[in-house]
Amino acid sequence: MTILVAYAPRPEGQAALDKGIEIAKRRKERLVVVNASAGGSKDDPSFSDVQDFERVQKLLADAGIDAELKQFVRGKGAVEEIENLVESLQVSLLIIGLRKRSAVGKLIMGSVAQELLLSVPCPVLAVKSAP
Repeated sequence: MTILVAYAPRPEGQAALDKGIEIAKRRKERLVVVNASAGGSKDDPSFSDVQDFERVQKLLADAGIDAELKQFVRGKGAVEEIENLVESLQVSLLIIGLRKRSAVGKLIMGSVAQELLLSVPCPVLAVKSAP
């Protein structure tokens, strides 16, 4: 089975990555980390730049586990990319990072975390970054 981490280059994304590495080591499962963006904007804060991508690759290599980092920019949103991976990889656990948002922010912009919680068939672990 595979553990899937939805990663964004923010503190909550790092918290999800750290927890994914910890659980993958303990369960001796494969870890897939995905960073996805619909594209179109160079300033998309959820998209990892080259430096962050290389930093995450090094973390995974140093963790001593079977791990892979995937990055998608192909017109699909993060939720759709993650849903597709959950179906194709036999995911045993999806790990997502949560960030604090106002009720109005969630209403206007929606919530990737909420969409994933409602749509994926596997267990979801939501983590927060340290205060």
